[in-house]
Amino acid sequence: MSEAVATGNPAIPRERRAAAADPAKAEMRRALEEAAASHPHLRVYLSSLDPQLYPPDYYEKAVRSAGEADSRNFIYNVGGGLFVHILSDPDDARDTYVAIEPSQVEDLSHIVAKIDLFLLDYVDELESAETEEQKMEVLLRAVEDNVKVKKGGAKGFLPFKRRSRKADEDEIVVTPEELEALKYLVIREKIGLGALEPLIRDPHIEDISCSGVGPLFIEHKLYGGLKANIRFDDSEQLDAFVVRLSEKIKKPVTYKNPISDATLPDGSRINIVYGGDVSTRGSNFTIRKFTAVPLSILDIIASGGISAEMAAYLSMMIGEGMNLFVSGETASGKTTLLNALTAFYPPAAKIVTIEDTPELQVPHANWTREVVRGSMSSNDGGVTMFSLLRAALRQRPNAILVGEIRGEEGAIAFQAMQTGHAVAATFHASSVEKLIQRLTGAPISVPKAYVDNLNVVCIASAVRLPNGKPGRRILSINELIGYDSQADAFSFIEVYRWVPHNDTFEATGHMNSYLLEHRIAPARGIDPQNKRAVYDELEKRARLFERLLAAGRTNFFDLYKAFSQAQRQGLI
Repeated sequence: MSEAVATGNPAIPRERRAAAADPAKAEMRRALEEAAASHPHLRVYLSSLDPQLYPPDYYEKAVRSAGEADSRNFIYNVGGGLFVHILSDPDDARDTYVAIEPSQVEDLSHIVAKIDLFLLDYVDELESAETEEQKMEVLLRAVEDNVKVKKGGAKGFLPFKRRSRKADEDEIVVTPEELEALKYLVIREKIGLGALEPLIRDPHIEDISCSGVGPLFIEHKLYGGLKANIRFDDSEQLDAFVVRLSEKIKKPVTYKNPISDATLPDGSRINIVYGGDVSTRGSNFTIRKFTAVPLSILDIIASGGISAEMAAYLSMMIGEGMNLFVSGETASGKTTLLNALTAFYPPAAKIVTIEDTPELQVPHANWTREVVRGSMSSNDGGVTMFSLLRAALRQRPNAILVGEIRGEEGAIAFQAMQTGHAVAATFHASSVEKLIQRLTGAPISVPKAYVDNLNVVCIASAVRLPNGKPGRRILSINELIGYDSQADAFSFIEVYRWVPHNDTFEATGHMNSYLLEHRIAPARGIDPQNKRAVYDELEKRARLFERLLAAGRTNFFDLYKAFSQAQRQGLI
């Protein structure tokens, strides 16, 4: 490690040296040094830092509080040898996201080229491998079979040197550190998404976007909008990468067919636009990351997106089969909320989901996932959301979840509501009034008399919080009551509302909920004379959510199991 990172280095500002005296900072530094000792590529990266940036704070996992400082300078461990350095950039609206990879030991491209030749001997094994894990085993064995590890206790990183004897001139000799970097590179390039792999592996990233030549931009769940150190310096490099990427996902782009939509093996959604003919800034792509364990309603409460009482209200609506839309603009958290609410459908229910791109994750065992299929040829009409929704009505589901209602399938969804199927969906509209306008207008064209089959509308939005930071909030929860044909008007009640100036939620419909008193209370056998006892159940659930959150029991699948058991035992 260079002198710039040595303790007491006068190049380090006084405030950084003072911070080192703080016990928490001292513990962070100790943990950072241990991580650097175990991961030489991290040590090399740290030694390259500007002295004023050393030592950065260090976290074994990403935590929200790390990003709350005015000036960010911290590293967190992603796992698998990957680390991330978050750095403030005073000259840009976005801070910098630096991926620290095992391959950063030194340039190993010449060795990877040799390994590619050796892989020809493993083609049959790779083709017969049925899973990515099996392919990974073959690739790692191919590296180990064809590489010699340099013996001796060499410290640091030794450059690759070809043996001079002719018999050994094709032999690959590497240090142990280079071997680990080589394994990472081979897996990254052959199975992963190349330069994008560290972003794919980071579970805290929601979106990855390339808008053309320059850096990649990411949306981080904890730290907001960031720019990555991964970049494309010219259009030729970007075009070549986009073509390779499209071929890897088996949806190749060409000048004739420059747009590709696909789902990555991990479930992430990708859109690619190729070339400057259809995009003035050149090729671009966007990846919407898939989360293996979706956010639970408790996670959304913890982030401030919704209150415990609002979550309790929605859980009661879902549990009693009310029809619900989550509406808002793009990236407002619509799908996240809808996904979290699936945990409250009765555990024995049969659920059918219909999506353009699969994003919903339903915890129920009896779950059928239907996905739209695009047209494969001029003679093939493909499989549309309309046809899938119509088919779902014959499958006797207890609930139908639609990824996003955009067109004529909306009318079928309302027919499903009329026949007794519970329907939930996401929708693009920023208010209840605009939602009704879109539903009743072309191309959805739902008859106005049918609209009140929709019971609950949640309006979601990306907002700026009182502290100036971005966030996602449920702006309101509304109950649709009915349609007056003579006045040509719809009536609805706003039962909850977000208060922007102090980032709280107001129960505007407290003790005045039509659905709780006239639909939920009778369904639960509550005496009409005592219908407001239903609010006691609402309060009980809200306190339950708060206790689970305080205990840290927020996992989506764990919450589903706990809630299912409580329902079977008649506790809720």
